Amino acid sequence: MADNLTAEQRKKNMQNIKSKDTKIELALRKALWSKGYRYRKNYQKLPGKPDIVLTKYKIVIFCDSEFFHGKDWEVLKPRLQKAKNSDYWIKKISRNKERDIEIEKQLLFEGWTVIRFWGKDILKNTDECVQVIEETIFDLKMEEDFVEVEE
Repeated sequence: MADNLTAEQRKKNMQNIKSKDTKIELALRKALWSKGYRYRKNYQKLPGKPDIVLTKYKIVIFCDSEFFHGKDWEVLKPRLQKAKNSDYWIKKISRNKERDIEIEKQLLFEGWTVIRFWGKDILKNTDECVQVIEETIFDLKMEEDFVEVEE
């Protein structure tokens, strides 16, 4: 993974990476809003400050970038090992992956449904992502109705 940028260019590039209101978050939020779903963004009352929270349905949605959350880690890790500052990046991305798992477990324990999307999936297939969310809402409603009938 050769770096074609100078150290100064790379630094400037990395400083411009946002953690909130990213392009992928905005695309998914816009699609949800247009369908009439109301949500909270970067909800600080929950572990991990999920990108999108549908409080009405107890659904949290994370919009993960492929690089920082280690998509295809088995492929990415060997490529990173050849790069400059490889120890830093491998440690950082490994810890991000561990943190994602810890947060997901905590949210599940608290009764939340967790949905994760990769950034490119959101940008290329926004409608399919919204459909996954709608199917999850439908399943939760059906589950709720089933519990009410049994009581």
